[in-house]
Amino acid sequence: MAVKLLWYLTSPDGPYPWLESGRWDTDYEHLQQIAITADRLGFYGSLMGTSEYETLAVAASLIPFTERLKFLVAQHPGEVQPAVLAKYAQSFDAFSQGRLLFNVVNGNDKGLAALGIHYSHDERYDFSKEYWTAFQQNYLGDKSGFEGEFIQISPRQEGASPMSTWHGPTQKQGVPLWGAGTSVKGVQHSVELLDVYLSFANTPPLLGEKFSKVAAEAAKVGRRLEFGTRLQIIVRETEEEAWQYAQSLLDKLDVNYAIEAVKRQLPPDATFETYQSNNHVVQKNLELLRQGILPQAKDFEIYPNIWTGPSLFGFDILNPAAGTALVGSAENIAERIKEYERYGVSAFILSGFPLIGEAYRVADLLFPLLELDHGFELPKLKHRSSVDSLVKKIVA
Repeated sequence: MAVKLLWYLTSPDGPYPWLESGRWDTDYEHLQQIAITADRLGFYGSLMGTSEYETLAVAASLIPFTERLKFLVAQHPGEVQPAVLAKYAQSFDAFSQGRLLFNVVNGNDKGLAALGIHYSHDERYDFSKEYWTAFQQNYLGDKSGFEGEFIQISPRQEGASPMSTWHGPTQKQGVPLWGAGTSVKGVQHSVELLDVYLSFANTPPLLGEKFSKVAAEAAKVGRRLEFGTRLQIIVRETEEEAWQYAQSLLDKLDVNYAIEAVKRQLPPDATFETYQSNNHVVQKNLELLRQGILPQAKDFEIYPNIWTGPSLFGFDILNPAAGTALVGSAENIAERIKEYERYGVSAFILSGFPLIGEAYRVADLLFPLLELDHGFELPKLKHRSSVDSLVKKIVA
């Protein structure tokens, strides 16, 4: 089975952007350079995560700077009327030759309320199902309208007026929808709607167990999904180099930073002093933190080459989540990705910082060791010394 590797394409950036001292003041030109790099290196696509900029607008602006890169655009249902979003998507795909993907983000009660969308937890998923169904129908050219509990769209008449005529779909099966949902209602929504089901990282066996359950639910409604995960990555020529770099990131923190990270992850009924983990690795780290000692980088390895150290997306000390990383040599990480493959994972959304330098490392070291399903022949990088030289310039 082949895999798809995507790269992260959102600010901020820097060698360790979770700290102000390691965060660059990035701008639009920098986003352009990340997109150009990911495209030329041969990544399947880039995740346009939610940020201070509107993601679809940023992605559309990057079309002329890229040739093959797909844009996985985070989109909350209801931010834009579904028929309007469908016309935006038709335009995007017409100009990019069909390089749009949507990451369906259902958010939470407070976040959506701030956008003017007021639904309870279960209603959010019912609304999202209607929203994306209406979106796809309009994207594919259905002009008959839509009558649902939440969404009502009148039939559209195409006449002599230029404004009434739409371009039509470029992706004949619709825009692929990626997304997640862990609750019972979230899983039901996912298996009925999505093409690629996503989850934050975990160990291969535990992630595989989750995906098997979702696949079984999808089979009940006659559907088959692909599965993907989100990981940070530190890849180097040797495992020793990778762990040295991971340690250098940890050395920039103090013990209080780690303690506060634990407190943010605690269940509502637990305290830092009383919480007990069933995982002996996590429990050992907690005991050190309670003594005022920051564990070493290797102490946060919860599975071979899977690390819950600090990142822009969190310091996942208690449980693997958005900040969890793959750490090791290219051979180590290729082996771990192949293990994830055996558990059904076929898409990996990766990020390493700084984004441009680490993208080069991944393409240079890891790409040749994997069977990639990117839909095109990968470009050949030149001598490795030139890549190392570029990385040093970027980090300097």
